[in-house]
Amino acid sequence: MKRITNDTLSIIFERIDDLLKERDTVNIAIDGNSGVGKSTLANLIGEKFDSNIFHMDDFFLTPNLKTEERLNEVGGNVDYVRFNDEVISGIKSKETFKYQLYNCKKLELDDIVVIQPKRLNIIEGSYSMHPTLIKNYDLKIFLQINELEQIERILKRNGPVMLQKFINEWIPKENIYFEKMRIKEKADLIFNI
Repeated sequence: MKRITNDTLSIIFERIDDLLKERDTVNIAIDGNSGVGKSTLANLIGEKFDSNIFHMDDFFLTPNLKTEERLNEVGGNVDYVRFNDEVISGIKSKETFKYQLYNCKKLELDDIVVIQPKRLNIIEGSYSMHPTLIKNYDLKIFLQINELEQIERILKRNGPVMLQKFINEWIPKENIYFEKMRIKEKADLIFNI
């Protein structure tokens, strides 16, 4: 099973170092397939650099927004409007800000998180490079994985019942998003994990 290598990390860390020398604030997006290691990469970057990490999983649509029209929209199953209003606007303010986490079990907004501004902000998860958000990033990373490895990882992480949800719903939606929105082509760095 392939993992994020030291060579991969070296390339990413060097790019981040360069960006931090040039800019006051650096925003990084990590997008890619389910199960590829986006959260793992964000955490590895966070161990090396003082940063805030934001997870797109905390911005799934609340039930009242899950209209047929919205769910049929490419990349529409994430609340990119709320993410932009709460997180991107908060980062740009360079002041302390708050946002609310979406609780997938309760199907509602739940805990409020208070964020202190930091120079480095990592936005990880599928749909992080959505066209409504992509202009806010200084570095865009795309991680990809082969289908068999993806299935094995999701099975291990989420179990057989959730695997079926991934196979039948979430992976196909992600793949359409990657293709129609040309997400991979918009990335600055692409890694096969």
